[in-house]
Amino acid sequence: MAWLNSLLIVIQVICAVSIIVLILLQHGKGADMGAAFGSGASGSLFGATGSANFLSRSTAVLATIFFLTTIGLAYMTTAARSSAGRGGGGAGVMSTVGKSSPAAPAAPVTPLAPPAAGGGQPANSSTPATSTAPAAGGSETKSPAERPTDIPK
Repeated sequence: MAWLNSLLIVIQVICAVSIIVLILLQHGKGADMGAAFGSGASGSLFGATGSANFLSRSTAVLATIFFLTTIGLAYMTTAARSSAGRGGGGAGVMSTVGKSSPAAPAAPVTPLAPPAAGGGQPANSSTPATSTAPAAGGSETKSPAERPTDIPK
């Protein structure tokens, strides 16, 4: 049955490309709208309604073949899943809802402790605190890790 699946895919791709080409080749209904208002070359606004030429009929035939191959591929996929025993006997995706165990809840997030007074490190930090004495230039410098992040700039 794998050859039939491959054949349907090839037919579907050929039909899709052919439909695209045929649609691009066709003459649009709105192309003569200007002639309907100005020169009187057309009897109605969008042309005759009953006429169908070779391009439109072949597009309809190819569209029908495209839809039939799509239905065939969907049927073959459903039949393959039900015979393999996946998906609850071909019942669909919704047949497995509620049968699996629920996900474990996430661990609660604990906020970091605020920095200690005097610009030190947080209480739960494992790195030793550095000196906050002013530098030689008279200004206090801190590494980016020591600077408080909750102060607006």
